[in-house]
Amino acid sequence: MKKSIVLALVLLSFVINGFAQKTTKLSSKILFIPLDARPPCLKMTEKMGLIGDAEVISPPLALLGNFQDPGQSKKINEWILKQDLKSFDAAIIVLDMIAYGGLVASRKHNVESSVALSRVDVLKQIRKNAPKLKIYGQSVIMRLAPSADGKNEAYREKLATWAKISPDSDDKTRAEVAKLEQDIPAAVLADYKSARERNYKTNVKAIDFVKNGLIDYLILSQDDASPKGVHLVDRQNLIKTRDVLGLTEKIAIQPGADEVSMLLLARALNKNYKFAPKIKAVYSSEKLKNKVMPFEDRTLAETVSHHIKATGSQEVENESAADILFYVYPSRHEAGVAEKFATEIDQKIKAGKRIIVADIDPIGDVQGGDSVFTMALEKRNVFSSLNGYASWNTAGNTIGTALPHGVVFALAESRFLKNKTIASRIWTAQNWFMINRVMDDYYYHNLVRAKANTFLTGKKLPSAALMNDADNQKVESYCLGLLQKYMDSFLSGYFKKNNSLEQNIQCGKPVNLSFDLPWNRTFEADIDFDIRCQVQ
Repeated sequence: MKKSIVLALVLLSFVINGFAQKTTKLSSKILFIPLDARPPCLKMTEKMGLIGDAEVISPPLALLGNFQDPGQSKKINEWILKQDLKSFDAAIIVLDMIAYGGLVASRKHNVESSVALSRVDVLKQIRKNAPKLKIYGQSVIMRLAPSADGKNEAYREKLATWAKISPDSDDKTRAEVAKLEQDIPAAVLADYKSARERNYKTNVKAIDFVKNGLIDYLILSQDDASPKGVHLVDRQNLIKTRDVLGLTEKIAIQPGADEVSMLLLARALNKNYKFAPKIKAVYSSEKLKNKVMPFEDRTLAETVSHHIKATGSQEVENESAADILFYVYPSRHEAGVAEKFATEIDQKIKAGKRIIVADIDPIGDVQGGDSVFTMALEKRNVFSSLNGYASWNTAGNTIGTALPHGVVFALAESRFLKNKTIASRIWTAQNWFMINRVMDDYYYHNLVRAKANTFLTGKKLPSAALMNDADNQKVESYCLGLLQKYMDSFLSGYFKKNNSLEQNIQCGKPVNLSFDLPWNRTFEADIDFDIRCQVQ
């Protein structure tokens, strides 16, 4: 081939590639340091960003650790400072990753407080390098129980009970506390107390960062807890410190952990585009609305209100004033409510309302979607018309996923859907996220996970039980087969249109379904597939 032809082809390749890059560039870019590498903490935030046409950029996966192996905080900080920080529209930074190496690492005293506090000082350099960068932070208030690691089962629950009751002062409780302290290894209890003290100091420093302008908005998130326990003193002191400094509008202190980065993502995008939707919460049960859900330390309604505010949205009481209706369903043990609630949701969708659905486990024994309610929603073919949906694990996890999902899509609807190129990738991202949530939150966590826990031995194992790599691969293959059948069944109704707004959207059938258990246990799963939607 002549050199001139080769040169022409090379130049043509550059032109085509350059054009492709221009057309695929997203509307905004967000720096993201996650809590850890589990899908709810990393992948779901990245995928939710695409719904808002935002590129969410995280450190290399190898730096983020894996379960008992902490993230490489020093290298993550080095990676941050190598970025062109001024090129980002916002940053979401979880201090627990850069201080200790992630959530699980935060529950152990393997990092001294002085080291942890020096690591988070990277925020000072970030602010110096990018003075105008909007920085959204998270710092976790330590939970009551240590992580189940396969080695601490003899005392793990005892330590959690000690943490829950030790602040009580009556004679009976003091005797029980003394007995627990005899049963818990002294070194373990000392490590727990040291980790708790260190983490509190990090929480306080995070508040100081807000005071000094290093963080623009902070969520101090209370990991799994209860209405009483050792965490209450820490939380009350943090609230007092925040309030004395007059930072109530810049610092939220609320339940949550894994889902908080998604709340911060919604807030960052809302602030970036000056979007603040009005949201009305609609509850399936007034009684359960005012009840504390499992692993939470305040009522369901309080949790919902905190999460709405955290996204940068406004809660309203009247439906006529609302841009979005947030349907909260904790009524799986109340006969007849599922059909009634699903019917109302269907009617509101047909009336043109934007709807978010949170299906909450009020007892904590399933930690996935409710069968009766899910089937009622499927029967009405509403999932493809919802703004947001979730039903996994705790009330905070579910609310903190469904809500920002719906809010970010509402932002996209108001901002981006007139451009067909952008609209096509937003609809692709929206449908991926919605299908993923149903497959994960209902089909996996409610139907498949229980079978997976008995697959190898025939005996029911805890979801947090660890497997070796060979057994893990066997379970993954088993789960993938089940999920493929469930997915085929679900998709047969999913693309039946319920909303006239979607009539010009054509989506190909999802392909290349994959399933992984990233931490060699069935508690969390990584479900992925390919889908492409096109605006006609």
